[in-house]
Amino acid sequence: MKVAKFYAPGDIRLEDVDEPRVSAGEVKIRVRNCSTCGTDVKISTSGHPNMTPPQVMGHEIAGEIVDVGDGVDGWAVGDRVQVIAAIPDGTCEDCLAGHQTICPNQLSMGYQFPGGFAEFMIVPREVMRVNGLNRIPDGLGFAEASLTEPLACVLNGQELARVGAGDTVVVVGSGPIGCLHVRLARSRGANRIILIDINAARLAEAAAIVGPDLTIVSSETDAVDAVMAATNGRGADVVITAAASGSAQEQGLRMLARRGRLSLFGGLPKDHPTITVDSNLVHYRELTIVGVNGSSPAHNKQALELIATGAVPVSDLITHRLPLDRLLDAIDIVARGEAIKVTIEP
Repeated sequence: MKVAKFYAPGDIRLEDVDEPRVSAGEVKIRVRNCSTCGTDVKISTSGHPNMTPPQVMGHEIAGEIVDVGDGVDGWAVGDRVQVIAAIPDGTCEDCLAGHQTICPNQLSMGYQFPGGFAEFMIVPREVMRVNGLNRIPDGLGFAEASLTEPLACVLNGQELARVGAGDTVVVVGSGPIGCLHVRLARSRGANRIILIDINAARLAEAAAIVGPDLTIVSSETDAVDAVMAATNGRGADVVITAAASGSAQEQGLRMLARRGRLSLFGGLPKDHPTITVDSNLVHYRELTIVGVNGSSPAHNKQALELIATGAVPVSDLITHRLPLDRLLDAIDIVARGEAIKVTIEP
């Protein structure tokens, strides 16, 4: 079978390898879709400190079961499934407290375990132990189901930022994560959604699909002033920085209304991870700054339901569908910002 394997930055190889064999406690799937994300671009150029190369990449996975190992109950050949990416151990102090997203022993598909840029893959017992395999509802396609994992991360972020009915929500960054934030905020009852991006063309393309109430091109106008003007000087209840930009995070704080919440969704480069925070602004306005780290198995299950019921539509976010042998093209397309979501169909 064919796989895409990461060896080192700039060295991703398409290889022919033997099909994996299922062992006790495992499930083998035929990968139908594995979508790409910005993390794949970062891995391709810079690697990842938690990745064990050489490794089959891909973590936004949907497929169908072709073999079931001994001791696995409730699953059968032919079942259509979605697989979590981040795997908590389920036994540590944080997991037992209900905080699986910050499990210190977390493993990941495509990092420690062979991922979904392959024709077949094993769902390891570590995933099965934490209920990390989800049944795809009838009528939902594999491509759409593969967007469950990024939506699960977005869901975690909006839960932490307490996005809810009546909120004015600002989303900074109009990539796939930003688009999912717009869609999810709408489904959670946000009253007004403002989408900001530095790239006017990318913003226009995204806005035409997800329909924010207002767009702001931050390279052409002062985004803070524009948000304040649009809210009659009050500011936003929630600002979500879905971009790897320290300046966006700093500006986001200044856009907030009293008791507003800033979600630092996008991580910053390792060589420049700090921002300047006006502590008095936080103090006197009673602001909240929250971090976000991935998603839990429960978030994945809920995200899949949101997609299946149409509460968060995703099919129109998939702008490119490519075969596995064009993975490098897919990563380049994502890196250039020429797509919203690219999915690979092995």
